[in-house]
Amino acid sequence: MPTTAPDFPTPAAAATFRDTVAEWMRQFQDWLCQQLEAADGLGRFQEDAWQHHGGGGGRSRVLTQGNIIEKGGVNFSAVQGTMSEQSARVLLMPNPEYFATGVSVVQHPRSPMVPISHMNVRYFEAGNGEAWFGGGLDLTPIYVDEQQARWFHEQIADACAPHNPTYYARFKQWADDYFYLTHRQETRGIGGIFFDRLTVGKDGDRDALFAFVRAVGEVYGRTYCELLRQNASLPYTEQQKQWQLVRRGRYAEFNLAIDRGTRFGLETGGRTESILMSLPPQAEWHYNLTPAPGSAEATTQAWLRKGVDWLTETSRTA
Repeated sequence: MPTTAPDFPTPAAAATFRDTVAEWMRQFQDWLCQQLEAADGLGRFQEDAWQHHGGGGGRSRVLTQGNIIEKGGVNFSAVQGTMSEQSARVLLMPNPEYFATGVSVVQHPRSPMVPISHMNVRYFEAGNGEAWFGGGLDLTPIYVDEQQARWFHEQIADACAPHNPTYYARFKQWADDYFYLTHRQETRGIGGIFFDRLTVGKDGDRDALFAFVRAVGEVYGRTYCELLRQNASLPYTEQQKQWQLVRRGRYAEFNLAIDRGTRFGLETGGRTESILMSLPPQAEWHYNLTPAPGSAEATTQAWLRKGVDWLTETSRTA
């Protein structure tokens, strides 16, 4: 991989629109890995190229034992194939034939003072010609910092506004509903935005939707790397490290029990190691664990609910 970070990639015209999107996704993976490596200061992503049985393939990149990042993944794929009729029904696909390309990211920092993060941007084409974009980004702090939570959401709102003034509010609510552990009655973290099936034609022309997806990738790389730098040197205790392992357990529960991307990958015969790279390196589960009243852990737990207006609702008791 190159040693100097490239400028944020711009799409170059290819033979087909799907090729243009796939090539940009590949370049975006390169760019984001560079940004994360620079922020970490030590770790380097190791690449594992793979082929999909239906056609195409991808590049899985994983960073382990970095200075800040304990385990992080940035995966690119561009695959095609035909899924079973049952899988197509479960995944609400209009046709069992598909092409899919995207970049999926999860970062698990070493310190409990640095948030877990997730980002995904993707493009699908079904065999009947229907095409759509999806994606989003969200943050899972082990300890909620209200000022940083507000800043994170402000950056996302600013990125959404030029593309559609309704996007932030709509997709923020969608993230609250999606990144929700129904069996725990709590959100996975402080949310962000989530959107799926922004259909070409119905929800906008393809170039406008593609531009929005690129903006999502840019705001993720910029904001999360800044949070890495701001929080990496903060001291922490063994108790805080234990709370991190508990919160990581919740993260794993969501990805294994609820996440649609995990389901899509497994249902379409995707590469298991790449699909499950989102899981933390260590996690713990404790029977009937309840944070002590008034503790920092209880304060964070109280923020894990739907409907928080992070642009205005901070600076008060959760």
